Amino acid sequence: MEQSVESRVFSLVEPGTIEEVHKIREIPENWVAVEPTYASICHADLRYFAGLRRPEALAKKLPMALLHEGIGVVRETRSDKFSVGDRVVVVPNIPGQILHPEIDQKPNVPENYSKGNAFLGSGYDGMAQSRLVHPEECLVRIPAEIPNEIAVLAELSSVSHHAISHVEDKLKKPETRVALFGDGPVGYFTAVMLKYLYGVDAERFVVFGAADDKLAHFDFARTENVLTYNFAESKEKFDVLIECTGGKFSESALNQAIEIADSLADIIFMGVTEELVPIDTRDILEKGITAHGSSRSSTLDFEAVVAGMKKPEYRAALSKILPEQIVEVSTGEDFRKVMEKFVENPGWNKTVMHFHW
Repeated sequence: MEQSVESRVFSLVEPGTIEEVHKIREIPENWVAVEPTYASICHADLRYFAGLRRPEALAKKLPMALLHEGIGVVRETRSDKFSVGDRVVVVPNIPGQILHPEIDQKPNVPENYSKGNAFLGSGYDGMAQSRLVHPEECLVRIPAEIPNEIAVLAELSSVSHHAISHVEDKLKKPETRVALFGDGPVGYFTAVMLKYLYGVDAERFVVFGAADDKLAHFDFARTENVLTYNFAESKEKFDVLIECTGGKFSESALNQAIEIADSLADIIFMGVTEELVPIDTRDILEKGITAHGSSRSSTLDFEAVVAGMKKPEYRAALSKILPEQIVEVSTGEDFRKVMEKFVENPGWNKTVMHFHW
């Protein structure tokens, strides 16, 4: 028997304009209807809301509901895995294997790189709606000891987990030295994970950033300001280097990372930029550097993060990036104001909202 729900959607119809619309969502077999409760804003949401994407990209993606970082409560279910009332983290990447089973997928490719996938808030309605109909494979139950305001940080944490998974075996070796570039939220989530889930201590871990006030949050690692650090004369070399800056700073961060990379080092690219970035390929060749592009994450990464959140010390470190106050959102206009404020001042702390549908 077919089952459907009505969803109240805060739809971005053009940059800066939110319209409330109602949509009927069919619930396929093995899918559930989730009521989003808490969500946080990503810089990708900012680029859509502020119209910073290329015009052709905006024309292709809009209208749509924003937000892909969040949690919710199961309200209706056609899944044996989830019951009404379950608190769940939402995995925003819906694999092509689910949406388009007719497509031949390359074997052993992680789901976040599958063909034909969809991503919430990127041409596919995200969490800014009262009923998100989602496949059971893309939900992770939240244990009782993890509070909502910590669970809502799972998505960005999962992106860090996926990135780190490229060098997981290397990190287990006590001699491996790690450098991370970026003192913003992406850098913080990745650094916290390296420390509390992978045991990378300050003796072999340096975080590079450009703002001393932001670097002060990384009190579990050594820190260096890129504006004063002499990369050309650095005697310390690193085996794993992670770029978390993105935007206009990607070029300098990547080339600084290449400069202090040791032979056969691994560099992980996490920062997103709209521009082409020139890098020093000569050093990459001469040092035998391996570069890893890392984007988004899969359900496996979310499961690992949620399990890690059971550790009180990990939760305590994550809580430092929470805002002083969570924003209450009841209407499309409330949501527009939150997005507008975020565009004006993204800040270091995450912006978290609590929905009242």
